[in-house]
Amino acid sequence: MRLQKLDVQAYTIPTDSPEADGTIAWNSTTMVLVTARAENGQTGIGYTYAHRAAVSLIRGKLAEAVQDVPVFQTGQAWQRMVNTVRNLGRPGVASHAISAVDIALWDLKAKILGVPLFLLLNCHRDSVPIYGSGGFTTYSDERTREQLSGWVAQGISRVKIKIGEKWGTAVAEDIRRVALAREIIGPDVELMIDANGGYTAKQAIRLGRLYANDYGVTYFEEPTSSDHLQQLRLIRENTPLAVAAGEYGYSPWYFRDMLRAGAVDILQADVTRCLGITGWLMAADLAYGFDIPLSAHTSPTLHVHVGCAAPQLDHIEYFYDHVRIEKMFFDGVSEPQAGRLYPDPQRPGLGITLKQSDAAPYLLDV
Repeated sequence: MRLQKLDVQAYTIPTDSPEADGTIAWNSTTMVLVTARAENGQTGIGYTYAHRAAVSLIRGKLAEAVQDVPVFQTGQAWQRMVNTVRNLGRPGVASHAISAVDIALWDLKAKILGVPLFLLLNCHRDSVPIYGSGGFTTYSDERTREQLSGWVAQGISRVKIKIGEKWGTAVAEDIRRVALAREIIGPDVELMIDANGGYTAKQAIRLGRLYANDYGVTYFEEPTSSDHLQQLRLIRENTPLAVAAGEYGYSPWYFRDMLRAGAVDILQADVTRCLGITGWLMAADLAYGFDIPLSAHTSPTLHVHVGCAAPQLDHIEYFYDHVRIEKMFFDGVSEPQAGRLYPDPQRPGLGITLKQSDAAPYLLDV
């Protein structure tokens, strides 16, 4: 059985309030959704959070690359897509586009076989630990309190907030918000922070020690730009915090270089960016080979399946924006249970179906 065609749509969903981290602000999120159709009419879906420009790439070169590939040969389809974007610049939009198609092809294969995706993969567990993620720098103290305490009430034992406001120039406000977060969640919940590359290396070392010693912070995501691997290593070696990065990894070779540099205590990978499920599993194996824990970046509905297949997994990110969108758009989204997500063993593939009428108002004309 062969792949017959790809359909693709883009949707833009406004945030429910203004959002920002330390280095960028946004008021909407765009989802690019792919439907892969086999000769027998069976379909699989995949998606990425990306620019609408990914749509034309998927409809054109990627659809041509995977046309008539046997549906069970996802590796062949992946290699064809990677090869065909060589001169377009694979990192960035092209990798997002490949990711969405690759996810759809894996969903299609699992549905044809009639099995949940996590069982089709090299399954190591039947659930994944999560952490609540949001705490945007634009939030009022009241909104921060509502969000963080809500996660704790759900049984989620780890939460993460954004810091590094105004590219690290509002340190007093960062410290105040970290203190507020600790006060809200109490002493027994793990507190994690994400500077989105907003600090300098020496600033991150100084503040990292403060956050760890005074507020019990354990995890420091992108204290400085992940483009600077030696600076990340310097921070890692000079603070007690676990340094995490990798969300902007667009290929296995990026993760290889990050691990070789000794830049992180925890490697992040995002299935919607790193060349899909095929690429994410490569990242998971690389992390295992270097004996470095892996953490999944955002998109919890997708990562609940691949997270079950990682040989060594710390957690996946229960990111507020994507949780909201995935519940709006799909039936079958997993709900947290005692700080974990469980893929549904009774639903084939990703276990989700698009709610067409709910998604329609956000559809873009592209």
